Order: sequence, then structure tokens, then C-alpha cells
Amino acid sequence: MEREQLFLLIPLVMGVVFLGFGVYGLRRAGEIRRTGVTAAGRVVRHRIRQDDDGVTYHHPVVGWTTRDGRECEYPSTLGRGGTATRGLAIGSPVTVRYDEKDPSRFAIQGWDSTTVETVFTVVGAALTAGALTILLLTAS
Repeated sequence: MEREQLFLLIPLVMGVVFLGFGVYGLRRAGEIRRTGVTAAGRVVRHRIRQDDDGVTYHHPVVGWTTRDGRECEYPSTLGRGGTATRGLAIGSPVTVRYDEKDPSRFAIQGWDSTTVETVFTVVGAALTAGALTILLLTAS
């Protein structure tokens, strides 16, 4: 393997990693959408965190009761930057879909999206395909 071909391993590995994270996230979201249980919940508070650049993210913490009577209260994995919570003020009613076996795996309908997972999948596929194509063309 020549030096140029070894250099192509960097975008190839990055592409495979991005693709793996993206596909995993999309499959997980699809599973909750297909097999998840719907429940009525309320925003009980916001978990606020600040990143290294000083941007503030708001993660709504939602409380609901499962079908078997367990009280649940979990923060959304998706946080939005800025001060606006887009209709998810404390006390706002929301609909959640959750995994019956693990209620911490849930999605707030209308809030959680798969945009990040889709971007990871597309970027990963492009890096992987591009690196493999160049690798195969230079190997001949």
C-alpha cells in the first residue's frame, strides 16, 4: 500500500464511525417510533447546560406515568440553544413515546428529531464512499 493510499484511511475510518453513529441513532429513533408506548406527560423543569463556547442549551425534563404505574422523569437528550424553549415551558403538556422496558429511552413528539443522526449518516456515507472509490481507483 502506497503512502497516498494510507492517507485515505483517515477519511475512511472517520466515515465508518460517523455512519455507525448515524445509523445507530436512526434505528433507535425508528424503534421507539414503531414500538414505543404513548403517554401524556408534562414538562417539570429544564436542565440547562453550557458548552465550552458559552452557548446555553435547554433540555426539557418530562414527567409521566407508565402503563404499569411507574412515575418517570427524564431529560430529553435533545437540547436547544438560546433562551427559547419553543412552547415547552414548565407545566406544558407533551406527548411522549417511550420504550416500555427502559422508559429512559423516550422521545417528545414534536421536539425530538433525527436531524443530527441524518447528518451523521449522510456525511459518513459520503466520506466512506469517497475514500473507498479513490482507494479502489488508485489500487489498480
